[in-house]
Amino acid sequence: MTTENSTQDADAVLDRIETEGVDFLRLQFTDILGTVKNVSVPADQAEKAFTEGIYFDGSSINGFVRIQESDMRLDPDPSTFAILPWRNNDKVTSARLICDVIDTSTGEPFVGDPRHVLKDAIRRAGQLGYQVNAGPEPEFFLFQEDEEGRATTTIHDSGGYFDLAPKDLAQDVRGDIIYGLEEMGFEVEASHHEVAEGQHEIDFKYDDALSTADNIATFRAVVRAIAAQYDLHATFMPKPIARINGSGMHTHLSLFEDGDNAFHDDDDEFNLSETARQFLAGILRHAPALTAVCNPTVNSYKRLVPGYEAPVYVAWSDVNRSALVRKPAARVPAASRIELRSPDPSCNPYLGLAAMIQAGLDGIENDLECPDPVRENIYEFDEQKREEYGIDTLPANLGQAIDALEADEVIMDALGPHVSEKFVEAKRQEFQEYLVEVSDWEIDRYLEKF
Repeated sequence: MTTENSTQDADAVLDRIETEGVDFLRLQFTDILGTVKNVSVPADQAEKAFTEGIYFDGSSINGFVRIQESDMRLDPDPSTFAILPWRNNDKVTSARLICDVIDTSTGEPFVGDPRHVLKDAIRRAGQLGYQVNAGPEPEFFLFQEDEEGRATTTIHDSGGYFDLAPKDLAQDVRGDIIYGLEEMGFEVEASHHEVAEGQHEIDFKYDDALSTADNIATFRAVVRAIAAQYDLHATFMPKPIARINGSGMHTHLSLFEDGDNAFHDDDDEFNLSETARQFLAGILRHAPALTAVCNPTVNSYKRLVPGYEAPVYVAWSDVNRSALVRKPAARVPAASRIELRSPDPSCNPYLGLAAMIQAGLDGIENDLECPDPVRENIYEFDEQKREEYGIDTLPANLGQAIDALEADEVIMDALGPHVSEKFVEAKRQEFQEYLVEVSDWEIDRYLEKF
């Protein structure tokens, strides 16, 4: 419910609802697997939503609670109010509010709410004196729909990296997506066709970690909704087509302390402070467990293979993209940061960022030593050379990643007992279901041969 500190913000939202003629409010939250959920209420219920919250059945949400403890409450965050551009027409105007989930039995934030998990990570960083900033680079594919409006894997265009029209047929689609994002408060920095046919990237400005997670969830909804207006299906599936590049979500991370970038050091060869190196060391140490959270589907591991510009090896570099973590060039001190290249856009942004933050903070708190950067192309290393450099490999499949997660107390604690248990349970089941399936590849290869 609205607190004294947020009453003024709530009142401002109520004024906007009236001024802009909003008809419906979509109260949005995210389940443990990263699926955005929402309940729609008439705009005249907005004041009640802020003062009393909106109740719902938590037992119906994946990974939340059991049937006998089902009452949950949504408390909207007034800072997340935005008009939905694809819902506007002459008859109906809708707006979105992202909500925190409250356990009605205690009146406290629900421990299974992914947004709460991220807030805990941000709070821990704050106790150490840091503000966490993050900037994602989500990629996606645009596919044609069939005559019944169902998704296909027929690509929308034959463009390649940075191509122009006529090869890039999606310029208008991306343009409308950008307009929609900007209407919702995004500062879009760049957009372009990606390497694979039908693949695209739109980059928006970094922000504090909570706003970034909210923005990722919003971004996916905007992309899908506006693509649908063109009879296209937008997918954030990591690897929808075999033997071409998959979709990643490279994530840039930095810590600020008293308004200054705690990752920057003018005197360091790579302009990385000791704090940045410790944070980076934490990311590398916990990389296998992070992979389970940041690459949470069976399909994610079809992307994480050599040869398609996705990271496989646990190392860092300032000059090549074969390493898990890259140190991008920074023109000004405020831009010093690290880029984790493994996450993909199927991950729950709240849990993914929470795990990254807690891994990095573990490196700082335990004064972990950062290894030297690897400036050679690791894809060209044989196993012996990787061993000489001490380079480990990311988990090869979801099953291995979940094993690594369960063995990593830091990342399990980052998720909390409730979320970690439900997440592992769901992903174990997903992997087991995958193992017993017979694919078209197997039928084509073996049915007539044996």
